[in-house]
Amino acid sequence: MAWTRFGKKKDMPGGLWIKCESCGAMLFRKDFEQKNRVCSTCGYHFTLPARERIAITVDPGSFDEMWKDLRAQDLLGFNDRVPYAEKLVQTKQKTGESDAMVTGAAKIKGLACALGVMNFQFLGGSMGMVVGEKIALLCEHALKTRLPVVLFACSGGARMHEGAVSLMQMAKTCGALQRLNAARVPTISVMTHPTTGGVTASFASVCDLLVAEPGALIGFAGPRVIATTIKKELPKGFQRSEFLLEKGQVDRIVPRAQMRDELARLLAYATGADPVAAFKPQAVAAVAEAEPVAVAAGAAAGTVAGADADKPKKKPKAKKA
Repeated sequence: MAWTRFGKKKDMPGGLWIKCESCGAMLFRKDFEQKNRVCSTCGYHFTLPARERIAITVDPGSFDEMWKDLRAQDLLGFNDRVPYAEKLVQTKQKTGESDAMVTGAAKIKGLACALGVMNFQFLGGSMGMVVGEKIALLCEHALKTRLPVVLFACSGGARMHEGAVSLMQMAKTCGALQRLNAARVPTISVMTHPTTGGVTASFASVCDLLVAEPGALIGFAGPRVIATTIKKELPKGFQRSEFLLEKGQVDRIVPRAQMRDELARLLAYATGADPVAAFKPQAVAAVAEAEPVAVAAGAAAGTVAGADADKPKKKPKAKKA
């Protein structure tokens, strides 16, 4: 334990604070996690792990995971600083996931759907053979059961370790979604930060409805690469969800706190259910907590005022001459 001139210095546990990547504000980690990894100062939406995304989106206990045991193979014998086969094993041990996509059947506010969520913690959410296969299988399941499909994208692009096999997943996923479109099975894509590369150029952009989180980076190549290539200054907010909404590539922007309610309404419209009954906005936690305090304070003030009002007023004493 360190010493100072005032005595012993208490050890401060690490990881209590986190710095916002957008505004630089210091955020208390416990509050940060309670707000689903959204900056309370500027509203910046941090990347959310797949399991946490599922937990805040679907009805409790309704998620039935499918094809959990699918695993990628090192077909090319790809060697980097760490061989691809070893990297897969290490990443699986670190994240507890078999690959960068979690798929299954779920319910969102009582409305059944086929759900796929990308996990950025698994090799940057890169799309390889397993990601493409899971999306294709999910679409086949949705085609048989007539379930609407909801896909959350969060990726750095195609997985270079698998070469052309990874690039083939772009056509594979687009073909699977096209079959759903031909069968009039609705599909919704939710693009989160970041959605780039082959994922943007394939399944994330070809669904019936394109939804994005605020401030999400969405594009094929990064803005720095584009600016260097064309040797021009890019417009303000280029490749961000707000810019794409203005240009018509994204249908709507939905904050994370409202995503569950909005998806329920969209699913209700798509399946013929009552959208008004499905869309019941949940109160923001801070507001919900503040209201009882305000009511209690008002009640207390009313009680005091009422008590004072009930008391007989004392007559002022006459001053002595």
